[in-house]
Amino acid sequence: MTGITTTHLTSLKKIYAGKVRDLYEIDDKRMLMIATDRLSAFDVILDEPIPEKGKILTAISNFWFEQLKAVVPNHLTGERAEDMVSAEDLPQVEGRGVVAKRLKPVAVEAIVRGYLAGSGWKEYQKSGTVCGLTLPAGLKEASKLPAPIFTPSTKAAVGDHDENISFAQCAAIIGEDLARQVRDTAIALYVAAADYAASRGIIICDTKFEFGLDENGTLTLMDEALTPDSSRFWPADSYAEGSNPPSFDKQFVRDWLEASGWNKEPPAPAVPAEVCQKTADKYREALTRLTA
Repeated sequence: MTGITTTHLTSLKKIYAGKVRDLYEIDDKRMLMIATDRLSAFDVILDEPIPEKGKILTAISNFWFEQLKAVVPNHLTGERAEDMVSAEDLPQVEGRGVVAKRLKPVAVEAIVRGYLAGSGWKEYQKSGTVCGLTLPAGLKEASKLPAPIFTPSTKAAVGDHDENISFAQCAAIIGEDLARQVRDTAIALYVAAADYAASRGIIICDTKFEFGLDENGTLTLMDEALTPDSSRFWPADSYAEGSNPPSFDKQFVRDWLEASGWNKEPPAPAVPAEVCQKTADKYREALTRLTA
């Protein structure tokens, strides 16, 4: 199975390797961000790459950054990543790299849910709540919520698990005013994106945004936006309340991992080539549906 699982540029200094993206220093205001073909599931990075995944994620994120720029500024500088590296580094950058502003990260992940699924569904079954928010009784798996809800989580280091937190806990971490701004902006982004995706036959069940603050303290969307890595995309034509719909995202490989009996602690089991390829096909279908 071919793919780029790590990058080694000779023309720039690597400053960080996340679950999916490698970051390189350009100067004190800009960095080069490269999306690899790594896949993280249950906060564990798999050994097997998803072919072309990094290029697909970059194309989807760039599409959404342009689509949603009226809602909130984003981290892109508008410069070409390919212009920042030497010729020998181009194969690792082409189609995968973006030039991004260096921001002060907001120390929570901004999750917005429009439907009841995943960890939210599990919590609701136990307590009728999601991240401390009480929801109406009688909802089913995949039910559409009366309105989108903001359910933040901690931002864990690579290898650690994110934890769902309440809005009060979020405010305690980043401050009340910033927490309100993050919540309102994340919900506005979700609503705008969900409306557009619906016109393309895709339901956005939920999504995760990451924000930073620029040198003027302006809230800025960063990292990625509304990709199959950070969102649950469902095909509208096979959606049915009461069951978990098939999705255009890494849920396919997550389902395989769950069925394997893995305890969700490293190392992950080896993922068969056909599962990796099917996952890549789902990612590419999401890109095609959204942007074609």
